[in-house]
Amino acid sequence: MKLYLNKTPEIIRPFAKDMIWSLPSETPSLFLTFDDGPIPEITPKVCNILAQFNAKATFFCVGDNVKKHPEEYQQLIEEGHSVGNHTFNHLNGWSSKNLSYYRNVYLAKKYINSRLFRPPYGKMKRRQSMRLKDKFDIIMWDVLSGDFDSNVSASQCADNVIKNARNGSIIVFHDSLKASKTMLKALPEVLSHFARLNFQFKAIPMNGLAS
Repeated sequence: MKLYLNKTPEIIRPFAKDMIWSLPSETPSLFLTFDDGPIPEITPKVCNILAQFNAKATFFCVGDNVKKHPEEYQQLIEEGHSVGNHTFNHLNGWSSKNLSYYRNVYLAKKYINSRLFRPPYGKMKRRQSMRLKDKFDIIMWDVLSGDFDSNVSASQCADNVIKNARNGSIIVFHDSLKASKTMLKALPEVLSHFARLNFQFKAIPMNGLAS
């Protein structure tokens, strides 16, 4: 049984006002995001696909991966993409003690120079978000591609995005080994579809969003 939703219900947002779920703009725009990298075998391939569509994206990086793969991290910066903090060890906030969680986030911050933060699995306690919201913009999403789900085909993954995305949607993909087979096939289909509709693909400003 699938335990996630491809479209974040609107009813959730009023109960999580400290978090950012979408970024509507005056011109049709989408905000593609990629979690869990950088991974040498995957992240550069994502960059190559994005470049074909003049697309910019936001990569929520695991600090330990940045430490291990600084060249791939630097490539993201040099190619005009944004980066964000995804903790140092991909911690689940619900199952982590608060102090350990904060320490892990700030350890990642030593390697990831960004005000953007996304909690792994989208899971963090209310107290954790209250503690971090003054130092970070907490970026969630309104469309989850499902690329991590082995039961979802590449075409289904693309359809999940195409059917649910709208102007300002923040969309989640993963530049991980687990998701790569599905993601690398679905991503060009998504980009091609929305490019035909004259959408722009924008990065989320990593120095923070205006309040």
